[in-house]
Amino acid sequence: MRNIVIESLFKPVEEQRAEIVERKGIGHPDSICDAIAEEMSIRLSKEYLKETGYILHHNVDKVLLAAGEADVDFGDGKITKPIHIIFGGRATEQFKDKLFDVDVLTKEAAIDYMEKNLRFLNIEDEVVIDSRIGRGSQDLSELFNREKSGILANDTSFGVGYAPFSLLEQTILAVEHRLNSKEFKEKVPAAGEDIKVMGVRQNSHYKLMIACAIVSKFVSGIDEYKEVIGKIKDEAYKVAEETIKKNNGDGKYKNISIENVQIDVNNADDYKRNSVYITVTGLSAENGDDGEVGRGNRVNGLITPMRPMSLEAAAGKNPVSHVGKIYNVFAFKTAQELIDEFPEITHTELTMVSEIGKPIDQPKEAVLRIKTKDEKDFEKISKEAQAFLD
Repeated sequence: MRNIVIESLFKPVEEQRAEIVERKGIGHPDSICDAIAEEMSIRLSKEYLKETGYILHHNVDKVLLAAGEADVDFGDGKITKPIHIIFGGRATEQFKDKLFDVDVLTKEAAIDYMEKNLRFLNIEDEVVIDSRIGRGSQDLSELFNREKSGILANDTSFGVGYAPFSLLEQTILAVEHRLNSKEFKEKVPAAGEDIKVMGVRQNSHYKLMIACAIVSKFVSGIDEYKEVIGKIKDEAYKVAEETIKKNNGDGKYKNISIENVQIDVNNADDYKRNSVYITVTGLSAENGDDGEVGRGNRVNGLITPMRPMSLEAAAGKNPVSHVGKIYNVFAFKTAQELIDEFPEITHTELTMVSEIGKPIDQPKEAVLRIKTKDEKDFEKISKEAQAFLD
């Protein structure tokens, strides 16, 4: 058996008096960096597979966005200083007789992502890309390629996952997804991609604070701006109500209704001074808001300070041996699979730590915390859950 410890989970987050959850949307500078890093890893992995049959060693998890500058007003605006995106990390440039143009592959991946997801960013004129990706260190590259030993962890790190998502977590995810959906953008094109949703629960009262960059060319003045904010708020309330109803099938949240929810949008606006959140591109990155891989959402799409949480930057790490990515994804998937497999289990938390150079499927320790519907079931379910995780 592997080093698996099973413990009792005392009090799930939904049963605690307070909860805080955050999500940074696809246009947030940190989310842009994460997405670009992951697209770069995917592009390299596909090219390596195509040319060699293997995913070769790479970790392109260092992306920095230095914000530009913009001159913006109602109905108009222009970028006066471009956004700079700098790539770091390591990748394999040669394998036997095969050569890989890492700079070209990664730049193409970044440009493709931005073109598909950031509607009003003119990449050719408003973005400067600087690739500083180097060759992988010799020891890690050799570790990566030791096929006879199986897949070995190329870092000493840990991953964390849990299930199920709380009502607040589900609501935060659903609201950002809807506001950044193609359907909503068609209805309200002025709503930019840079959306952040912060949620706070105090007992049964929920408050969502939404920051949404508004695209200036769609609002000619303060009245049109207010109309857009109203549409964003209405849609967020609609999504929140849908999420509550969807989760009330078993009566778990029978005391919660939309009356328990308060939603604010762009709290820093000062209408009297015409000081509001308008942008040329729908991105705060155009004017002073920088970004970096690892500062945003975890692999579950959320930032959850009231939960166990890894600070590992998963985006851009290789998908073969880097536990900073693999253990975090595995932990969330397995936490949910345990609940699906065992009806007696209501909540799970899984934390796993690796040891560099040791088989990736032999963690130094895996700690699984579970809560069962009936405490009498804990011992029996613990043994079954341990075998399942093993």
